[in-house]
Amino acid sequence: MTSKKSDPSSRIFDLLQFGEFGDVNPSITDSATYTFLQAHTMSDTFPDYRKDVIFIHATGNPSNKYLADAIAAMEGTEAAWVTASGMGAITSAILQNCQYRRSYRMQHHNVWRNLCFSQQLPQKFRIEVTFVDITDTHAVLKAIRPNTKIIYTETMTNPLLQISDIPALAKIANDHGLKLIVDNTFTPMIVSPALQGAHIVVHSMTKFINGKNDCVAGAICGTKEFIDALCDVNGGTAMLLGPALDPLRSSSILKKSSYPPYPYEAAQ
Repeated sequence: MTSKKSDPSSRIFDLLQFGEFGDVNPSITDSATYTFLQAHTMSDTFPDYRKDVIFIHATGNPSNKYLADAIAAMEGTEAAWVTASGMGAITSAILQNCQYRRSYRMQHHNVWRNLCFSQQLPQKFRIEVTFVDITDTHAVLKAIRPNTKIIYTETMTNPLLQISDIPALAKIANDHGLKLIVDNTFTPMIVSPALQGAHIVVHSMTKFINGKNDCVAGAICGTKEFIDALCDVNGGTAMLLGPALDPLRSSSILKKSSYPPYPYEAAQ
């Protein structure tokens, strides 16, 4: 029998999220700006703040957090964050890890990601990229250099549908002090890369998670420390790059992909 820890549907089902008035669906926060209800909260957050500055929450809002928590529960990670596209998730995760320093990558197929890895990272950010057959762990080992930072792969590659050996890649990453980023777009609810050793999991929610082909959205899953750094107001890439997902779209994806059509209590 599959344990609850390894069952994504059980983890999502056990995530109790309710609206402001006890409604089964979480409330939608349709706002881009917020106020601090207590003065010391703002002074603690921004020690040198100016009183005439309006705080804009560029990384998202509570509706995004509801969806992010559901995605984290599905993947079995401590935390997650959602973005306006799958490429927004990939770019934010990569740049947060390399911190704009010259480094080195390994990746596999997909035309848009290949453009990012083969053109944008080397030409715009001077980040070196090496493409390898991700199913060949010896080739992965051979490609690692002293300045390597990340191994990037997909659980099931697009479009060749090759399967990555995530535990083996995780061991290589750990042995060399690298981060393993796994794109789990094709296989959520089937494979949980974080439980197999991946450090960060990314998604294009346009596909399997949303399932309706009516949105463009992404997600990043990882440790709370990493997600907090990703959204840090002073230097997180999710703040600086601004790939925020619209709250109405977050609510739509959450209801379509995460929740049963009846209250949690009724299932007890």
